[in-house]
Amino acid sequence: MSSKYDSYNSKNDAQGELSALDRVVGQQQHNDPSGNNSIAAGSIGGGSMAASIARSAQQPTTSIESPLSPMVLRSLGDRSNEKRKMAALEIEALVKSLQDTNNILMIQNVVEVLSKDFCTSMNSNYRKGGLVGLAAVGIGLMMHNCRQCLPILLPPILHCFDDPESRVRYYACESLYNIAKVSRQGILLYFNPVFEGLTKVIADVDLDVKNAALLLDRLIKDIVTEADSFQVDQFLPLLQKYIQRTNPYIRQLIVGWITLLDSVPDISMLDYLPDFLDGLYSMLSDSNREIRQAADSALSEFLKELSGSTVTEFGPIISILVYQCQSKEPLNRLTAITWLAELIHHPYSGGDALLPYHSEILGAIMNCISDGEVEIRMVAERTNDDLLKLVKQTLSPFELRSLLETLIHELLNKEDVSTKMAALGWINMLMEKRKSDMNLFIEQLLPVLIRTLSDPSDAVVLLNLQVLSRISLAQRDEKGNADESEEEQFTLVLNAILSLFSKDRQLLETRGSLIIRKLCVLLNAKSVYIRLATALMKYEKQSGPHPVDMTTLEFVSTMVQTLNLILFTASELHGLRSTLSKSFINPYHTSNKQPKSWNRLKNESQEESIKVFVILFRCWSHNPVATFSLCLLAQAYTLSFSLVKRFSQMDDVSVGFLMQIDKLVYLLESPIFVHLRLKLLDVEDPNHAPLLKSIYGVLLCLPQGDAFRLLNNRLTTVCNLRDNLGLKPLPDLPGSEELGCPSNSPTSGADRFALCYDALLVRYDEVTEMHRISQEQHDSFVQEEKQRLQIHVMSAPTQQQQSIQVSSSVPAAGSPLHQSQYIDKKVWN
Repeated sequence: MSSKYDSYNSKNDAQGELSALDRVVGQQQHNDPSGNNSIAAGSIGGGSMAASIARSAQQPTTSIESPLSPMVLRSLGDRSNEKRKMAALEIEALVKSLQDTNNILMIQNVVEVLSKDFCTSMNSNYRKGGLVGLAAVGIGLMMHNCRQCLPILLPPILHCFDDPESRVRYYACESLYNIAKVSRQGILLYFNPVFEGLTKVIADVDLDVKNAALLLDRLIKDIVTEADSFQVDQFLPLLQKYIQRTNPYIRQLIVGWITLLDSVPDISMLDYLPDFLDGLYSMLSDSNREIRQAADSALSEFLKELSGSTVTEFGPIISILVYQCQSKEPLNRLTAITWLAELIHHPYSGGDALLPYHSEILGAIMNCISDGEVEIRMVAERTNDDLLKLVKQTLSPFELRSLLETLIHELLNKEDVSTKMAALGWINMLMEKRKSDMNLFIEQLLPVLIRTLSDPSDAVVLLNLQVLSRISLAQRDEKGNADESEEEQFTLVLNAILSLFSKDRQLLETRGSLIIRKLCVLLNAKSVYIRLATALMKYEKQSGPHPVDMTTLEFVSTMVQTLNLILFTASELHGLRSTLSKSFINPYHTSNKQPKSWNRLKNESQEESIKVFVILFRCWSHNPVATFSLCLLAQAYTLSFSLVKRFSQMDDVSVGFLMQIDKLVYLLESPIFVHLRLKLLDVEDPNHAPLLKSIYGVLLCLPQGDAFRLLNNRLTTVCNLRDNLGLKPLPDLPGSEELGCPSNSPTSGADRFALCYDALLVRYDEVTEMHRISQEQHDSFVQEEKQRLQIHVMSAPTQQQQSIQVSSSVPAAGSPLHQSQYIDKKVWN
């Protein structure tokens, strides 16, 4: 350790300034059997000196009996480096002789003279001499006695670390180096003052002082390494104080000491990791590359030790890592999320032991998932998957509220897709794992999920619908029974979606089909449509005894049109279409050759189909074209013909109505209605006549165009077929006046399969009248508003109108009228 320091002395030896004390100490090292090494307290280097003060004024005046001769005192304060060194040799010899006679008091007097009369002198040469003299005292005392005198030797030396003269600071480093080398582990009793002194000179502006401080730092580290024990608890407050400093040299000093202490086998720095971990992270953002690398290396080493340690308390460490995940520096965020990933898999403290901190960890992960750095995002995504898997598999209880608060905050405040997808994935997992407990938070969670349906990302919307489906699904017992509250959640979710559509018509147009179709895939399509129809019918009663607002009825009509289009075009609703198509199988054509059990099942299936049709018809009545197409799908051709006749009674056929009829024609040409087109060929079927009339009714509603010609060609082919076969027209099926409601009596097949047409047509007429009254009130309100505005304009003309009236009453200058008035005025005057 002293070789570099000695080589530094040899550099100045070439300049003729080699200390005589160095040679003496070298001789002592050779002769000293104890092997205690030290280097001389001589000065190194030269430099310009200030003009010397009169020697009489420089002569110190001692207040105590001085054991030093006047010649030694003069030489010690001389400006000549060689004279100070010779005086130091005499002091060393004197101290040795006093030590042999055990005259400790006289040695203390020597130290006191050097401290008070030299180290605190106004003359820098005297301060240098005092420091050289103190080093000589330490060398003369050797190890044992030097340790006893450290309380009086160290204060004046450490005081000179703040000296304004750089050479004095250098001599102070050199003097402390020699005393530390002699006292060895004894210096550790005063480690904190020595370390504070190091922090001052390690960042010195003078290069020689800085190099001397580095050598002193290495010596102290060697002493700590070979020491039997080191009081980390006493050093920790000092470490916390200086680790927040931004000076690069102090930071290098701190990182070096942390790394050194961590390498000592008998010292466990992991026990104190929370006390300085944040400081190490702050060094990762330092502008100095060496400091960043040193801090990163130290953190990597601590992470390796932490991964295999048995420490179970990670609360303070988690708080620091969560904070660093929000740092502005990419390296800080990457290192922090990497630590969190390792802690999740910790063999002793990972998994269930981290459950109390899962909400904090999850917030940090969510912040990094949307990071601009690709590497950080990848680590965060892996960490999120690992944490989600651990929570999903754990059997230990954990708090839901804090987790949900974090997830809701991310959904409301983040706009990026990755964060929302991760948050929805967590909610979906929690709904699957703890459905009953999650039901307590539906009121807080549902508005956020409904709002997320408006997200521009399709992936977010689809995953959000999966979460909403989890909420809608009821947990059933062994008998298949479900809790009423969970059944109500299904309706609650659908009502919330309808409310969103009513407020955001643009969303209904752009995402309505996607949302409804996904819900039908995740849930039962028939249940979804029945509950939506029931919920839409409740909009009729929102105004109480007053007529329903026109805007509300328009929304219901638009919603029915959307649901009807999805019903006929979406592959996901094939089962519901199949169910509806069996609603009105001709009761007169049922076979009696089938077993009774098969007929009974068939009848029950048809009765269920009729119930679904009735519910949808009552809601579909808000849109005439949708109602008509529903009847065609259910093969209720008599009912569809009745609707066509009511189309002729409409007061105002709107463009929207004609556009829907036009779309229906093209829909009839789709594979969905292939059974209907084939029915047109069965001219002997009793339902053929009402079916044909229904289609002709659609044809006659259309203006002549592409759709008209397409449908006309189809019907012309059917009529030609009947004429070619030479068949007479068949009578219609019994009308609505002859058919009754479905009966529970098994004696009448017609009653069991027929629908109460009168009741359904009455419902259709009621809805039509509801729309008519609402439209009239809307038109009346608009007319009243126009009249009120006209009256207001006539009774209160604007300022511009008043100025126009005034200007129009005043003749223009130069006009004949103006000239005549001027002449008349002159005449009268």
